[in-house]
Parts: sequence; structure tokens; C-alpha cells
Amino acid sequence: MQISDNKYVTVTYDLNVGEGEERELMEQATVQQPLEFIFGTNSMLEAFEDQLRGLSQGDRFSFRLSPEEAYGDYDDTKIVELPKNIFEIDGKIDKEVLFEGNTLPMMDSSGNRLMGSVVSVESESVTMDFNHPLAGEIMHFEGTVIGVREASAEEIAALFSGGCCGCGSGDCDSSEEGCGCASGGCGCC
Repeated sequence: MQISDNKYVTVTYDLNVGEGEERELMEQATVQQPLEFIFGTNSMLEAFEDQLRGLSQGDRFSFRLSPEEAYGDYDDTKIVELPKNIFEIDGKIDKEVLFEGNTLPMMDSSGNRLMGSVVSVESESVTMDFNHPLAGEIMHFEGTVIGVREASAEEIAALFSGGCCGCGSGDCDSSEEGCGCASGGCGCC
């Protein structure tokens, strides 16, 4: 069976970022924790899916995505200084949540959900970076398709009713590591 719309796809891969000798392993989807998703449902980057379309179980893949095909260029205007008091819960700052390097779910004034990384915490302000962690990166994927099957009606319904992307991490609300699905725009990381 070939990968096409509404197929439940399971892949393993290594994701390296950078160019030449400067490549760095950013993420791995292993046989024990593969990436699983329903193809053609906008849960993954379009360019990522384009590279997998038509492949079958056992096929290997190797491709590169530019920033324009993935998460765009790094944008300095997405670094924002916010008043520290907006992070208070019951009048207190939870230092186990608000610390440099942590990623926090937030909402803008229009009600859009955003993920932001804490750059610094000062006495009266917090600097947040709302760029995707892979913004500006050239991404290199190498992997294998380990499964392709029809997605069930229940799996498709779960996806559109606020279910997870199916990455297999079981932790779509983790603010620190996301769902483990850095290769896609699943919305939960």
C-alpha cells in the first residue's frame, strides 16, 4: 500500500539540522517511538508529506527541507518582553514552570494558541521567543517507512476533535518537550 491521503503512516527517521560538517542530530523517531500520523490531514508540514507521498512500507527516504518549506526564517520580532505578573497564578510565580529554556503554552490577544520559549526572567519582565524551535534551520530527514494502512474512521474523527497528532509520545500537552513531533505542524508542540 502506498502513502496517500487518509493513510495511517508510521515512520522512523533521524532529523539533522545545519549544513556540511556542522549538522547536528536534533530528533530521532525510533522503532520503539516512531512518528505516526494520518497523511493529508494538515497535521504535518506539506513539504514533509510531499516527500513521503507514494512511498510504501519498507521504503527508505532521505530529503532536505529549507526554512521556507518548513518553519520560515528566524524572526527577531517574535522575541517579546512581557510583564512578569502575567505569569502569576494566585499571586505567585511558579519557578518550576517559569525558568530560562522552558517552553510554555500561551495565548495572544486574539485568542490564538502559541508556544513560547523563556529567554530570560528578570525582576519585572520575562523575555519570550515565539519562533518555532526549528525556524531558520535547514532540516535533513533520513528514515524508513515502517507502516502504511487505512486510517480508521475513529482515528480520523479523533484527529479533528482535538485529538493528538498520533506521534506516539502520548504527551501532547507537555510544555517542555512538546509531543516529540518536531518535524510537523501538529499544533500540540
